[in-house]
Amino acid sequence: MSAAQRTARKRVVIVGMGFGGMHAARELAGSQCEVLLLDRTNYHLFQPLLYQVATAGLEQESIAYPLRALIRNWYNLQFQMREVTGLDLDGRRVLTDRGAVEYDYLIMAGGSVTNFFGNAGVARHAFDLKRLADAERLRNAILTTFELAVQEADPQRRRELLTFVVVGGGPTGVEFAGALAELIRYVFRKDYPDLNLAECRVMLLEAAPTLLGAMPDRLRCYAEKRLRQMGVEVRCNCLVADATQDSIVLADGETIASRTLFWSAGVKAAPLADLLPGVKGPGGRVVVTDRLTLPGHDEVYLVGDMACALHDGKPLPMMAPVAMQQGRHAARSIIVREQGAAPAPFQYVDKGSMATIGRSTAVAMAFGLSFSGFVAWLVWLLLHLYYLIGFRNRVVVLLNWAWYYWFHERQVRLITAASGRNTSGGADGQDSNL
Repeated sequence: MSAAQRTARKRVVIVGMGFGGMHAARELAGSQCEVLLLDRTNYHLFQPLLYQVATAGLEQESIAYPLRALIRNWYNLQFQMREVTGLDLDGRRVLTDRGAVEYDYLIMAGGSVTNFFGNAGVARHAFDLKRLADAERLRNAILTTFELAVQEADPQRRRELLTFVVVGGGPTGVEFAGALAELIRYVFRKDYPDLNLAECRVMLLEAAPTLLGAMPDRLRCYAEKRLRQMGVEVRCNCLVADATQDSIVLADGETIASRTLFWSAGVKAAPLADLLPGVKGPGGRVVVTDRLTLPGHDEVYLVGDMACALHDGKPLPMMAPVAMQQGRHAARSIIVREQGAAPAPFQYVDKGSMATIGRSTAVAMAFGLSFSGFVAWLVWLLLHLYYLIGFRNRVVVLLNWAWYYWFHERQVRLITAASGRNTSGGADGQDSNL
């Protein structure tokens, strides 16, 4: 290719290499565009399995994949590890900690952060799960708590240590509560024979009337029943008003003595959304056109958790399948435009949702059909293995799951650093670790 041909190629900059950014990059590989990927970390993170890292089921490395290895055979793509600090839309430049980057097209896939709804006490004292470091910190805290509890002589303080509060009855909260209950029941029972594990409490608090609000009644009831059978205390219509280092205060005035609060009650668009003009939707997401472009800037695409796109008159959920479809659509739209044609509007195909509750049990909804129990768990397992990046990662995860299935054992019970509460006020979103 001549120098003139290289100069004529349009540059596409993709900000964020989560689910949306990765699928956009894959679609643009081999196109006539020059593609530059920007992310502040050098790996793609499979966030749906972060809770298994936090509950000692998987190693951190098994759910992350190096970006340079990922794009090694993708023609015309380059990656640079940078943190985006601003945007110059008129000048078509992305401002980063290492200087400005020019673009002809921009795909923003900056993801989301945890939404604490302005509650400073919760933000200061709660754990969340958005990054690998969050999962490691939460795992360290859980393991350290049991080490302290086995040495604690005061029964009241021991019960305080052994009370775990999970806020948010969506898929993440349900999956984490179930995994933690099984960790205590099957693994810690053997690790800590001197502890009376009947003192352990795993509480799942949900502000809405039911868990898993997007699912049919049958699946919601099944999930709640299974959690209760596993020993999880489920409370619906329950609002958290505040939190301290050793307590959680509910809206009705009740105080729960606990050292561990896990928050999965909501997410909002990443702070990069505040740099963009236009109307903001729920969670600070930027309202986009039916082609996923920023109004007034048709060269800027927003995908995933940063974008507020409507489907049947309602904003699409902040979920990985949405980000994947939007990332592919944005990339295809750019290719079509470079061919001189007009891109079609984005059409979301709802493939359903699912959540695992514990070993051999899950709930799933797909294409109008609903599943529960072992069949749903198999569907959940196969789909997560399919979407996980890297053959080695798939093998490692499958072996870990098989080992736990047959022996009720989790190998990653390592305290690797000093535990601590959340000090970041949130982290990155479902479709990005930017």
